[in-house]
Amino acid sequence: MRLPMKSILSAAVLASLAGIPTADAAQKFITIGTGGVTGVYYAVGGAICRLMNKDYKTTGVRCSTESTGGSVFNVNAIKSGELDFGLSQSDVQYNASNGLKQFAKDGKVSDLRAVFAVHPEPLTVLSRRDAKVEKFEDFAGKRFNVGNPGSGTLASMEELLATMSWTKAKFSLAAELKPDEMGPALCDNKIDGFVYAVGHPSAAIQDPTTACNAKLVPLTGPAVDKLVKEHSYYAYATIPGGMYAGNPEPVQTFGVKATVVTSAKVPDKIVYNLVKTVFENFNDFKKLHPAFAHLDPADMVKNGLSAPLHPGAAKYYKEKGWLK
Repeated sequence: MRLPMKSILSAAVLASLAGIPTADAAQKFITIGTGGVTGVYYAVGGAICRLMNKDYKTTGVRCSTESTGGSVFNVNAIKSGELDFGLSQSDVQYNASNGLKQFAKDGKVSDLRAVFAVHPEPLTVLSRRDAKVEKFEDFAGKRFNVGNPGSGTLASMEELLATMSWTKAKFSLAAELKPDEMGPALCDNKIDGFVYAVGHPSAAIQDPTTACNAKLVPLTGPAVDKLVKEHSYYAYATIPGGMYAGNPEPVQTFGVKATVVTSAKVPDKIVYNLVKTVFENFNDFKKLHPAFAHLDPADMVKNGLSAPLHPGAAKYYKEKGWLK
């Protein structure tokens, strides 16, 4: 079990006071909550930690990633102090900052702080060919995976269903499988389709399109238009044609942004060092996953961020001239 960063630092301080040698009394340990191991969140966390650990002799910060249930889990774990940083969909960040939707019961996460945005995450719908699905509404009465508990995918899907005046009872089965379970379940004919908010290309989409000729399904219509119009954290998106086997045409959908968030309790210096490490090695960062290829720092420090910006991040962005 991982100790909170505060406990580790306290242990190091006590050890130094007691005259007990430590590998590096000033060294700090941070953990980034990600998502399923086949998703891009896991790649983002890994990319950040790879760069951080490469530079740890200078910064004194060791970084590790943790595979988690996703956006909602990460925000709650940051709130409780179990995680130092986490990946979150932009809509979940907004809801947490304002005490809405899945955060309405416990109120807003007042200590949540934004760090930067990463890649777009279109809501991506896949179906079996024999399910005869041409549009999302065709899943009525079929077996559909709506997203695992704690994930941003499930949060977005619940918002879409409510806007459509649907409930999960509209499906003959509303499964809640994890991302690495969805593709195999689809190919094994245990479900007819699934949705996943993910950056592209993604192994979670590539595997079933290759293994069992799964089909991308557009996600459009009045409910989508209403969500995009009313919520700034949503935007229309297109999955390029030919990106996945057997899907030569572009597919229209909508989605969110992936964002990195932290707590106001995490020291400014640690957040400063994290963002500096990422952006001072930005070309290397972009090479660590195809979904990062078109990232632009000017967009990453502003778009999709609804929680207050952490002061440590703001300090670096102002030094670079990206923020006034």
